[in-house]
Amino acid sequence: MNSKVFMVVRILLGLFVLVFGLDKFFHFVPMDQSAMSEAAMGYMGGLAAAKTIYLVAIVEILAGLALLFNKYGALMALILMSVSVNAVLFHATLEPATIPGSLILIVLNVLVLFGYKAKYKDLLAG
Repeated sequence: MNSKVFMVVRILLGLFVLVFGLDKFFHFVPMDQSAMSEAAMGYMGGLAAAKTIYLVAIVEILAGLALLFNKYGALMALILMSVSVNAVLFHATLEPATIPGSLILIVLNVLVLFGYKAKYKDLLAG
């Protein structure tokens, strides 16, 4: 992957997860919860009650900063993949109408992982 394209994709992913991670604490992105299905509200309520949503937010914030500053980006892109997959599964099963954002997240995440492929050679060398 071209280094300039990789830099743009890395920064886009970093900003994306940083904004949504911070939103979990500060609630500045408007969200129409009345349009959410009962199952989705139950799932999000469970995450909030168990405080797991804050762990996800911290992972997103740390990954966003790591990707923006290009420090530990390869590690955080791997960790962030679990959040990306979970977001796609949540939207695919509970809120299909709102899946585009999570698909953008996972595509950006896969592209960043591909951009860091040289860093993973030792991991995959068996």
